[in-house]
Amino acid sequence: MSHSQVVFSPSGTPLSDRSVGELVAERPGRSRVFQAHNIDFCCQGGTTLREACERKKVSLDMLIAQLEREQQDPVEPESNPAELPPHSLCDHIVQQHHDFLRQELPRLHAMSERVARVHGGHTASLVEVFQVFTGMAKELFAHMQKEEQILFPAIKAMSEEKAAPQSLEGPISVMVQEHDEAGAALERLSDLTNRYQPPADACNTYRALFAGLAELEDDLKRHIHLENAVLFPAARRMIGEEAS
Repeated sequence: MSHSQVVFSPSGTPLSDRSVGELVAERPGRSRVFQAHNIDFCCQGGTTLREACERKKVSLDMLIAQLEREQQDPVEPESNPAELPPHSLCDHIVQQHHDFLRQELPRLHAMSERVARVHGGHTASLVEVFQVFTGMAKELFAHMQKEEQILFPAIKAMSEEKAAPQSLEGPISVMVQEHDEAGAALERLSDLTNRYQPPADACNTYRALFAGLAELEDDLKRHIHLENAVLFPAARRMIGEEAS
């Protein structure tokens, strides 16, 4: 059974016509370039580089030049999780990303509640930050449980050839929809916090909350990218289904 993880564009495809999700799966360091321009490589990973630049009003030539410079950077992680077989990638996602969420979400919830209570009277956006975060956190806990109890065990069993191929399109479609909802919540949090920039007179809890939310966004986008662009396409290939 093939463990090929990433579907790459045909050889010779111009960089501008390749998807941003594919480019990051090929070389994770490229995510820094996309993040610098607020280009979504997880929930919108199927967007071509050209389309992403048009949406964000970023110069395509400039972005290609930055990606080419990043390609020359010798500093790259020793291992790329996108190259793992599906069963190992499931374990990586749980250990690296689900465990991170289980640790960070309660901490950030407590801080967002405190900041909303103390400062929300004169900065109404902080109350909405708490509300949006609380809703997102609740959904993420339920989302992780469904993946760990239902979807990931099924993918691992097929990947390790312990079970016959079975259609997973239903559960995968639900997970992708929930990823889109998490992405929308992250975008709203970013807007409400001015890209996580606290005011000059912010207290330490206020600053720690915004820093933590920025770290959460970074990790969650990498997490969603690995599932949407790598794990789920691999699961579809194992059962002979094409991504819809």
